[in-house]
This record gives sequence, C-alpha cells and structure tokens, in this order.
Amino acid sequence: MLLHVLLLLLPASAASPIQCYDDQGKPVDWFYLYKLPHLHHEPAQEGLKYLYMDAQSEGWDDGKTSINDSQSCVGRTVGPLYEGGDVGYILYNDQPPKQKDLGDASRTCGHTKGVVVFDKQQGFWLVHSTPHFPPPKAEGQFSYPSTGTTNGQNFICVTYPFERFQTIGEQLKINQPHIYDCSIPESLAAAVPAMAQLCKHNVDKWENVSASPANRSVSLLSLAGTEFISFAKGASFANDLYHSWVAPTLQSNLLVQFWRRSTGILPSDCSPSWEVLNVDLISPGQRVTFKTTEDHSKWAISPNGETSGGWVCVGDINRDEAEEKRGGGTVCRRDAVVWKAYRTAALECESCSGTVQACDKASR
Repeated sequence: MLLHVLLLLLPASAASPIQCYDDQGKPVDWFYLYKLPHLHHEPAQEGLKYLYMDAQSEGWDDGKTSINDSQSCVGRTVGPLYEGGDVGYILYNDQPPKQKDLGDASRTCGHTKGVVVFDKQQGFWLVHSTPHFPPPKAEGQFSYPSTGTTNGQNFICVTYPFERFQTIGEQLKINQPHIYDCSIPESLAAAVPAMAQLCKHNVDKWENVSASPANRSVSLLSLAGTEFISFAKGASFANDLYHSWVAPTLQSNLLVQFWRRSTGILPSDCSPSWEVLNVDLISPGQRVTFKTTEDHSKWAISPNGETSGGWVCVGDINRDEAEEKRGGGTVCRRDAVVWKAYRTAALECESCSGTVQACDKASR
C-alpha cells in the first residue's frame, strides 16, 4: 500500500519518460505514422484517420483513435510537453500555428517541420509534414490543426538518448528552421550548445547568419540502438535533396512522394547516375487510394530491397525549384518491414518519358 502511494506521488516526468509512445501509451523506440487524406466523397472525420507502424508491426496498422485525440500516439508523445517539467524543447515549422506572425520568413527559412523534446536522460525527435503544428507550449495542451486534415501527412518519431541531441541541434542549424517556440534550460544548455544557440537566436531570416556546412549526413543511433541517417541541407546547397545527394549517398535509385501542388515541380530525373522517379498514385496499407496532389507527405524509398531491407526516408522537403534553395532534410533507415509498407503504397510513378505508369515499370 505504501509503495502504491509513493508511486502516485512521483512526478509525471518520472512515470512518463520523454520519448515516443504508441496508441496504448507504451514507450516505443520509433514509429511511423501516415495520416490519410480527407477525400471529397467521405465524411469530414475521415480526414483524422491514420496508419501506424513500429518495431512490433508487420506493416501498417489502423490507428486506434483520431490523430487530433490526446490519446493518439502523436498526442501521447507530444502531450507531456504541455505538462511542465524541466525539459528542453524546440518547435519549428515554416508554416507555424500563427501564420500571420511569420511574414516573409517562409521564403528565407528552411522548408522544415518538427518537434524536439528532451530531458537529461533522453527525448524524441519528431519530423513531420503538417503545417501549423503543434501549438506553442503556452497554449497548454496538445491539439491538431483543422488545416492538417485535408491532405495526407507523414510523421517519423525516434527516441534518442540525451547525448544525441547536440548532433540533432547541429543538423537543425544546417536546416535553417523557423523556430516559433523553444526553451533550453540552463541545466541542459552546456551539454547541447547547438540547441541552446538555436533557441537563443531564434532567427527568422537566415541570410545574415554565419554559414553552416551546406549539407551534412550523420548516423544517429536511437535509444535501443537502431541506426537512422539524418540528411540536412541548407539554402547554399542549391540543389535537389534526393537526386543530388540522398540517392548517390545511399547508392540507390529512389521513388519520391512529395507535395505536387507547388510551382516549379521537378520532373522525374533519369540521368545516367541515379533514377529518381516522382510517385503519382498512392495506397498505403491498401486502405484507400489517392493522388499525390492530395498528399502533403514527403517520403522516399528504394524501388527494390525486400530481402536485404530497402531504404525508407521520411522528411519535410519537396522536389521543386524553390526548395532547392531552401533548407530541409529527411531521415532514412534500412528495414525490410518498413520498406515493404511504403513500397507497396507507391502504385504509379512518373516515368523517365514523362508518362504515368506502374512504379515497377516506370524506370528505364
């Protein structure tokens, strides 16, 4: 009885470590989430459904609730940020919750979106594609924006030990994010100077900031030892992330899903080195089929690799001319189950000739 009372009196941070959580509230090393779009013939609430996958999954599973529910995996993961405690956090989004406050910064900062929260033991880095998410801490609770329900969206959450967050901060500096809310407590700042510098300067316009490397890829080991590769580019990279860097680094052709409603869309690239084909039609988990014009996600996969574990990358930047000159990135890993879940979602691609074909027939 005494032990039970003592457990009830423990602070929430002790009972709920800062990390990724599944829909049941169980801690997980990583998860992927595919928020399905709201298709025109469906009821409005359909735009809140999502698919979920972690290390225990055999593919996409249906989310147990709506993505705007605090009991969803995203709500359970991000929610503790609003409960107080001595945590470091950085919220960044080129389309922040209060869009009117951003002004012209959206054209000078990175096209990059994410949430970083950590304490002196561990934390998580959530990379996503949803504008206006999440709300600043001062709002006091988790919510999901109504503007994020129309289109498909993607999330990757990874739990990392504390010692990884300096490297993550260095990657974010290269990305040149628009940070709309942050705090790095003095008790943590000395160990994560890159995070502290990002939060202290909290810059909107990056033209006058001292130059970081144009691009850098690093290996990041999760809390459980899973390897992820973070690709971060700045504006000075001035080229397509996927064809000019990710494909040759991974030594793999790529199928890339991205937002196809922006201007200056780059066509599929079939130069002699690597093929990078634009995905055109999608059906994640074969639950529903939709065009990429209804999907705001940004992900890339190797066309082949089921036996060896193909490459899967989830990030926050598109293939268009304007974003060649903006910061952004992607987080990649090699995993047979995750690869198959994404690969089977890609039904049709833009071929080298510009026609739309089945993805497995679209290459040269």
